[in-house]
Amino acid sequence: MKADTPRALLLENVHPDADGALQALGPIAVNRLAGSPERALLEREIKSADVLGIRSRTQVDAGLLDAANQLQAVGCFCIGTNQVDLTAAAQRGVPVFNAPFANTRSVAELTMASIVMLMRRIPEKMFSIADGGWLKTADGANEVRKKKLGIVGYGNIGAQLSVLASAFGMHVHFFDIEPKLAHGNARAMDSLEALLAECDVVTLHVPSTPRTKNLITRKRIAAMKPGAYLINQARGDLVDVDALADALRSGHLAGAAVDVFPVEPKSKDEAFSSPLQGCPNVILTPHIGGSTAEAQQAIGLDAATKLAKYLFEGATSFAVNFPQVEPGPIEAGQARIVVPHENRPGFLKRLNDLADRGGLNVAAQYLKTEGDLGYAVTDLEGPLPDGFIEHVGALDGAIRARLIAG
Repeated sequence: MKADTPRALLLENVHPDADGALQALGPIAVNRLAGSPERALLEREIKSADVLGIRSRTQVDAGLLDAANQLQAVGCFCIGTNQVDLTAAAQRGVPVFNAPFANTRSVAELTMASIVMLMRRIPEKMFSIADGGWLKTADGANEVRKKKLGIVGYGNIGAQLSVLASAFGMHVHFFDIEPKLAHGNARAMDSLEALLAECDVVTLHVPSTPRTKNLITRKRIAAMKPGAYLINQARGDLVDVDALADALRSGHLAGAAVDVFPVEPKSKDEAFSSPLQGCPNVILTPHIGGSTAEAQQAIGLDAATKLAKYLFEGATSFAVNFPQVEPGPIEAGQARIVVPHENRPGFLKRLNDLADRGGLNVAAQYLKTEGDLGYAVTDLEGPLPDGFIEHVGALDGAIRARLIAG
C-alpha cells in the first residue's frame, strides 16, 4: 500500500468482517492487537493510526487522544461509548461512532430466555443437580404464559423483547420517558412505580445517564410485587445490587438475572465479586448480552462502515459527539475539504474567501453546528494551490483540516 494509505488500529478482537467493511470505499491498512493492550503499548501504536476501533474495555481519555496526533475517528464496536471521553474527542475534531442497534436481537433473546429460566426456577435446580441433588418439583415453577412483563425502556431492545414476550403469551406493559408506539397489544404505563407494582417480571433496557443511575433503588425494589423477578441486562449502574441481594435472600423477590455490574473485571484473569453471588434463583452472566456470532458480525460491519464513510466521504451521520453531515460520494475531479471548527460567526466566510483567493470554485458545501462545535464540508473545483490544506487548518477557529480527493 502507499505510504499515505490510512491506517486502522483494531483492538479487543473486533469481528474480522470489519476489515472488509473498512476497505469497502478505499484502501486501509489494518493493524490488530488482541485484547485491550497496556497503556504504554497503546500509546505507541496509536501514534500512526488514522482510526481506532475498540470495544468496551479500552479507555480513550484526553491523554490518549493527545498521543494520537493523526487520529481522525474512533469506532466503538459495541453499544456504549462511556469508555471514550466524548468531549475531549470533539474538541480535537475526532468523531466517535458506535453500533447501537446491531446486537438488539441477541440481548432480547437472552432476556426472554432468562424469564423462562427464572420462572421455572432452573438456576436452583441446576446448582442442586451439580451437587448430586434432585429437585424434581413443581413448587414455585410457572409458565410465562399470561404473566405480566414490565419493560423499562421501550427502545430497540425493549420493543423486540415485547414482540417475543407477546408470542409467548405474556401480557406486556412498558414505561418510557418518551412517547412510544406500542407493538401488538403492549400497554404503556403512566409511571415507573405503576409498572413495578403491577408486573410479575420487570426488565431494564435503558442507557446509563445521570437520570437512570441507581434507577432501581431499595425503595423501588420494596415497591415491586412480592414474588416478582428483576432482570438487568442493560447497564451496571441502574440497580442497587445490595438492595437486590437483600430482597432475594428475604424472599421478597423470587429471582433475578443480571448481566451487567457496577464493577466488572477488566480481564478474565481478574476475579469477579458481587453481593448477588450465592443468592437463590439467580442467573449471573459476564456481560454477554451481545456476545453472539451474529451480533458481533453485525456490529463489526456497522461500526466499520461508519468509519470508512468518514474517512473517504467525510460523513458524520450517527456520530455521537459531532454535528451530523451526510455529503455523499465525491464527484470525480473535485477535492473535498472537511473542517471541524469552533462554532463562532464568520468561519464559513473565511473558508470561502480562502478558496476564492486560490481561484477555486465551490461546487457544494455542507455545514452543521452543535453546541461549541461546527463541521464544514466543502467540495472544490480547480487545482489546489500548494499548501492550501495547511492554510485551511490555520484559519481562525479551525480545529483541524483534512483533504479527501475525488
